[in-house]
Amino acid sequence: MSIKVNLDMMMLKKGISLKDLANEISITNSNLSVLKTGKAKAIRFSTLNDICKALDCQPGDILEYVDDGETTEIL
Repeated sequence: MSIKVNLDMMMLKKGISLKDLANEISITNSNLSVLKTGKAKAIRFSTLNDICKALDCQPGDILEYVDDGETTEIL
């Protein structure tokens, strides 16, 4: 199981660049890029809140649960 980040799709849909979004939510371009490419291990709720406010979207528009087909065996 994993979380897929769809930030790039939302940015494209809203017509906002990485640089403009980073400036609007007061985050560095590199930190936003790490999130956008799905390489981030975590995200602060305050950052997620700021992104959703700037893009006028819901957290579920940005983050998606994907079942990798892994099963967990209970012993």
